[in-house]
Formats: sequence, C-alpha cells, structure tokens
Amino acid sequence: MRRVRGLAMSGGGREMAVSAAFTALLVVSILLLPSLLLTSGRYGPSTSSAKADWPFLDGGGEQGYPVSFAYLISASTGGAEAAARVLAALYHPANSYLLHLDREAPAEEHRRLAELVSGQPVYGRVGNVWIVGRPNLVTYRGPTMLSTTLHAMAMLLRLGRRWDWFVNLSASDYPLVTQDDLMEAFSRLPRDLNFIQHTSRLGWKIKKRVQPVILDTALYEADRSELLRPSRNITTNRRSLPTSFKLFTGSAWTMLSRRFAEYCVMGWDNLPRTLLLYHANLVSSPEFYFQTVACNSREFRNATVNSDLHFIRWDTPPKQHPLNLGPKDYRRMVLSSAAFARKFKHGDLVLDRIDREILKRCPPPRDDDEAPAGAAAPGHGGQFFSYGGWCSEVGLCSNPREPDRKGVIKAGAGSRRLTVMLNKMLSERNFRKQQCR
Repeated sequence: MRRVRGLAMSGGGREMAVSAAFTALLVVSILLLPSLLLTSGRYGPSTSSAKADWPFLDGGGEQGYPVSFAYLISASTGGAEAAARVLAALYHPANSYLLHLDREAPAEEHRRLAELVSGQPVYGRVGNVWIVGRPNLVTYRGPTMLSTTLHAMAMLLRLGRRWDWFVNLSASDYPLVTQDDLMEAFSRLPRDLNFIQHTSRLGWKIKKRVQPVILDTALYEADRSELLRPSRNITTNRRSLPTSFKLFTGSAWTMLSRRFAEYCVMGWDNLPRTLLLYHANLVSSPEFYFQTVACNSREFRNATVNSDLHFIRWDTPPKQHPLNLGPKDYRRMVLSSAAFARKFKHGDLVLDRIDREILKRCPPPRDDDEAPAGAAAPGHGGQFFSYGGWCSEVGLCSNPREPDRKGVIKAGAGSRRLTVMLNKMLSERNFRKQQCR
C-alpha cells in the first residue's frame, strides 16, 4: 500500500507549476497508447486467420452471439497467477480481454503472466487476449488507476473488435455466472445502459477525498508510485467543492456501454477532459470520475443503472478495503444474484467451489501438484474453461472448427438469477428512482 505524506514546497507558483505539469502528464499518458504483447506470431494470429477458425466472431447474422464484452483485468505485484485464473474463468471466444500487470511487478512475474497466457493454445487460436507490453506504474488511490482504465478502454476500442460493454475487474475479482449466462441476461437489455453505482451524497468523502489536493508521483517519476500533498498545511491544502458541475461518487468497478466508453476516451464535448483534469488531484479518483461524467452528461445521465453488479462484503462501518470472501460467504454470494464478487485471496477454497458448482470448470492445480501450469485437474473431464455453448464437452474447447456450436449459448441458473435482478433494477418503479440526482 502506498502512503500519503507531506511535501514541503515554497511558494504558490511552484505548487501551481507542479500541478499543471502533473495534469498534463495524465492526459498524455491516456492519449499515447503503449505497445501490446500477444498481437502477432504464436501469441495471436492475424484477424483473417481468427475469422477463418471462428467465423461467428464477426457478429451479426444467425451465427453471431447477441452481445459481447471487453474486459480489463488489472493486477499488481504478486497477482499474475490470480489474473490468469480470472481470465480462464471469464474466457469466451466472442469477448475481448486485456491484462495489465503493474510496472512495479518484477520482470520475472511479467514473464510468468505471458507464459500462462501463451500456454493456452485457444487464446492464440482465437486472437482475443492481449497483455499490455509497456504497463503503467499505478499508485493505489491515485489517478494512475483511472488513467490505466481509460487507457485500456482506448486500446480495446482501437483493436476494432465488436463488443457492447466494457468491464473493469481486478485479479481479486471472480465471476459468479458463466459468460453464456451473462450474454443471455444482457441480450435483452438496451445497449446504451451503464452500470455505475453512484450517489451525490458525498458525506465523509468531502473532507477525506474531495477537498485534499494530492499529486501522484507515478505520472512523472519513472520508479516511484506515491501520493504526495503539495503542502503540509492542512488548511491551505484544501479546495472548495466545484460549482460548474456536480460531484458523484460510488464503486470503482463498472460496466460501461461502448458508446459511453467512446465518449470518455474521445469526448465529443469537453466534459470528459474537464473532469479528467479536475480528478487528477483527487484522492481515489476511480470512485468519482465515471459517476461524475455520466451524471453530468445530458446524453448518459438517464441511462445509468445504480449498481456495480458485484457482491462485496464490508466492515460496519465500512473501512478502506472490503473484507476477504471465503467459504462461509458462498451461499450469500449465490443468493445476491450478482455477476461478480470481490475480494478473494488467490487460491482460496471458495474459488474451487465456484469453479465446480457455478462455472462447471476444473480448479487449476495447486502449487504442490505435478500437473503442468495451465493444465486442467484430473478427474473433472479436462474442463479448463467455464461451461458454455462453445465449451460444453470434453475436448470441444480446443477444437475451433466444431460446426455445431457456432453462436450457441447454453445458459443456466446463473442467467435466471441475474435476469431476475436486472428486471428488478430496470422496472419502472425502481429505475427512475435510482437515476442521477
């Protein structure tokens, strides 16, 4: 965890200069896309070869899937194995996946993540999994978390693949439904909906998050990620609430429509850029930015569902981090009807149960097993990926030319649970009451 400490600076001019340079670096870091790993050669075939193997990826027509998703899976030091497991649990050939491992992680861990991904031939055969080759240095609670998310959105848009919603997850998240369940439930929804938990009741966050002015060193220093306060004086190191727009806050975990992602990245009016500059000096900006952009935009404020689609367990009163989930939380997770849950410790036994009973996939081998990395555990039929129309029988997942499964969805109980929850959220009685206020 990064700490916040005081930084003595002399004169308001120097403070303004540092702040201006800092915000400029934030914008530049988003506009300049880093190179991608796994885009050519054995790591990812050309678009033409992928379409030859998987013609239903073109979408449209009778063989196309009704909806698809673009995922960002973020991991910090020590999270490579967990990120690879989340990828396998989420994987579907119609989706797009981008993995980001913090630049602070050692080179060996970056190599390990690349090995885990390249070790699955299906990823390379379909060509829909990428790893950020020049990752960002990310500061916890800093705007570099936000810039990494925006960066991923820009990269996934630039790749030109079809997707309807962007989902940002961490290596501490895990799905509670299969991708077929998710596709079936979302196929009935308008494509412009954004799932953003939001509120304008800032409460304690005014003094702790909004008013303090911070600098994130990860934006302008090569090897240091830390939040700094420009002045030790708590009184002078505060700013008033904005009056040209209204602040909203909520969960950092969102599901955003493609239209809204394009708006945040390209901004055909100046609102996204104006708010980005404001949030460059805000503590925990990922908990404010998308909420504030959506709720201050005439185009998107009435298409915002007040939910992050996550099951999260907090202390009472809530602390900075959610509680780790374990086996005792399994029943509550299922009954929540949520699509995802967090926060999990890597290798927790409850993940094996989710794999076995919900996703119908084999738990990956543990460190003391002799099975090779990425192989399916014996005795479970070799089901490395989650159950679905494209991957529902032994050996089927590795055969991309199987003619009877193109565009097939095999949804289960997870889809029914999720559909009931979505119908409740979007009912005339609830939807308008939960709009931006």
